[in-house]
Amino acid sequence: MAEEGKSDAQLFQLLSNLLNQVESLTNQEEVELRAKIEALGLEVTKVPSKSTQHLDELEIAKELDKLSEKLDDVDEMISSAIAADPQVQSLLSGTADVWMPVITATSDERRNFTASIGDDDCEAKGKNSN
Repeated sequence: MAEEGKSDAQLFQLLSNLLNQVESLTNQEEVELRAKIEALGLEVTKVPSKSTQHLDELEIAKELDKLSEKLDDVDEMISSAIAADPQVQSLLSGTADVWMPVITATSDERRNFTASIGDDDCEAKGKNSN
């Protein structure tokens, strides 16, 4: 579970870094987009409160619909940013191999991805110490 949080934090750090690059390329501050990324990051990393009752299927479906709407909003923001600025499209396309696997991965795949990154770091440190 902690590994998923680490992957999420890495994803939102990457998004923040990409936004910084876009802002520096365009010389425009993207206040609204930055606020939305931060809000989504807080929402994703928020620990759900302990429920005293079990949710029925209808309530679960409603919650999933809310999450889907939020993801649709993010998709729309990214799509409009890409359409408005070819540099954004180039930046996102050039870094897709970093962020796409995290977004499309299942929780098990993200855990394996995080574990393999840790293994790579250990190997790199071992090679550097020789």
